[in-house]
Amino acid sequence: MAQVVLFENEEHRNILLEDHSEGEMVPANQHLIIHKGKGMLLDPGGHKIHSQVYSDLSASLSPNDLKYLFFSHQDPDIVAAANFWFMMTPADGLISELWLRFIAHFGVDRMVFHRIKTIPDRGQSVDLEGAELSIIPAHFLHSAGNFQLYDPVSKILYSGDLGASIGVGYRIVEDFDAHIPAIEGFHQRYMPTVKVYQLWAKMARKLDIETIAPQHGAIYQGKENVNRFIDWVENLPCGLDIMEDIYGSA
Repeated sequence: MAQVVLFENEEHRNILLEDHSEGEMVPANQHLIIHKGKGMLLDPGGHKIHSQVYSDLSASLSPNDLKYLFFSHQDPDIVAAANFWFMMTPADGLISELWLRFIAHFGVDRMVFHRIKTIPDRGQSVDLEGAELSIIPAHFLHSAGNFQLYDPVSKILYSGDLGASIGVGYRIVEDFDAHIPAIEGFHQRYMPTVKVYQLWAKMARKLDIETIAPQHGAIYQGKENVNRFIDWVENLPCGLDIMEDIYGSA
């Protein structure tokens, strides 16, 4: 898959980079936001793909102009190659304060550790060369310290694991009902309780979202599909809501 431009105007571009996952690796999306020649790379990935992602990024942006690395949470498919990116670019990293000391276990060098900035639980805004991007809380979806990123210029919500699908052969969700089997199992097993879905849905409805772009699988484009997903997930029993039988059978 070549790079896909999700949004573009004179100053701003949102680019979906090629998925280089292979073998037993979980397929993952890497996203690049560029505003006035400065960039943010979202969930850059692991050791086996960093050189390919670096090459793809370089086709659209000088690595010297990468300003931020956004880590939505601590999973290895997101942060395992963090040291490479800190060594090869001047970017600062952004991650939940819960996971700062855990990143060191992925081999982040002391020389660059100070460039990892922690995000407070309530989130924050980040200035990308004049574009104010919003880091918003998504705790327990599925990580205890988890964030999503909303870009008000493109109206894209980068939702991390929320909305994720695995093994679909399409890039854009065209038929939401047909897509449900690809997302239902993951959203019931990896998320802790429907309560957090309800909190998230209430927050998401306050945003003007045209696209939901998960870290895995197909993208939800257009308000109809965005709203269908929010409505669907808001009342989905999951995690502790459906664990009684499993614990009872032990």
